[in-house]
Amino acid sequence: MDAFEAFETMAVHAGEEADLETGALRQPLHMSTTFKLPGFGVKLFDALFMEHANSAFVYTRWGNPTLRAFEKRLAKLEGAEGCVVTASGMAAVSALLLTLLSSGDHVIASEVCYAGSQELIGLHLPRFGVEVSLVDTSDLDAVQAALKPNTTLIYVETPSNPILRIADIKALSQIAHEAGLPLAVDSTFASPAVQQPLKLGADYVLHSLTKFINGHGDALGGAVLGSTEATERIRKEMLVHLGGALSPFNAWLINRGLTTLPVRMEKQSTNAMKVAQFLEGHPKVERVFYPGLESHPHHTLAKQQMEGFGGMLTFQLKEGLGGAINMAEHIKLFQYATSLGHAHSLLFYYPTDIYIDALTFLSEEQKARIRAWTGEGIVRASIGLENADDLIADLDQALNAKTVKGMVGPAAYALLKKMMG
Repeated sequence: MDAFEAFETMAVHAGEEADLETGALRQPLHMSTTFKLPGFGVKLFDALFMEHANSAFVYTRWGNPTLRAFEKRLAKLEGAEGCVVTASGMAAVSALLLTLLSSGDHVIASEVCYAGSQELIGLHLPRFGVEVSLVDTSDLDAVQAALKPNTTLIYVETPSNPILRIADIKALSQIAHEAGLPLAVDSTFASPAVQQPLKLGADYVLHSLTKFINGHGDALGGAVLGSTEATERIRKEMLVHLGGALSPFNAWLINRGLTTLPVRMEKQSTNAMKVAQFLEGHPKVERVFYPGLESHPHHTLAKQQMEGFGGMLTFQLKEGLGGAINMAEHIKLFQYATSLGHAHSLLFYYPTDIYIDALTFLSEEQKARIRAWTGEGIVRASIGLENADDLIADLDQALNAKTVKGMVGPAAYALLKKMMG
């Protein structure tokens, strides 16, 4: 396989050599939790103390043949030396942060990222004595200004969830490395088919495997990739102790999804561009954010560091919550759901007052800055593998629909908020 380095070819063939015993062309599924240990000697102690990435297997929470095969394949596609897979994307985020950060340390992180990551960093790390600076990581000067003598890590999500800000990975890696720090990048929205942060200078890349890498909406998983030394440290210090081990069955399912990742991402990117262009010209739409549109504030950067623009877009509706309710009530192909990266298209409305204004760890200045992207609320859409014209027709009829719920919903929502607060 070493002679064939094209991403599409590796997605099909990497780690998929025929089984020597049976001739099977796909990796077998090993569901065993426990393994017979080597006899007394070096191999036994290597396994028990997890001294090497290829040590003998002991217990599936530590490692498993199906997990290891998946890790090696994913590392090949991401251009990484090492990989550790976890039970979910948040298990990957928490394993990385709790390995690298201790009381008294300082972390710089994206002020807008996946809600679970944002709350873990903004709410919980300070409880354990970790100092946090949430900044607009698309602003290099802001990142530079946030550096402190005790800064230990720069953590970035790009494209960011849900507003699709783009951060300059190469420039951020230079800032981090000049300060003697590692840079970690959550690249879930892109997948390795669209963006490879390690090649741009990042030290760690994280994924929620649940999303585009799996692509089928049927298995949770997460991953941290980087050097062998770094990922094995995470496995030994946090995966084993926190217990966020990936099920071998989920690993097998997601490994299957890797085979079609390049063609899926190409189709989803193409569909998303067509949908974004349609929405940008729709009379019911205020604004669209998609990295492939020239109107996106970071379009030029996206062209430089991404191969395609991915399957995610967001848009503001002129009728706000009422328009979102009307649309949600009438979509037929799109599903009203919060996840992403599936074969079928999904969308969900995020009111700014819930998802941004209510966050106590953000300053008023930060909230105002984020509101410039979200307005009163945004619709996040994950574009799937359907025919793009069908998706556009579905959105058009839903955007033009009127419902009783859409008319009374905003007033009812305002009244409910008043009663609750």
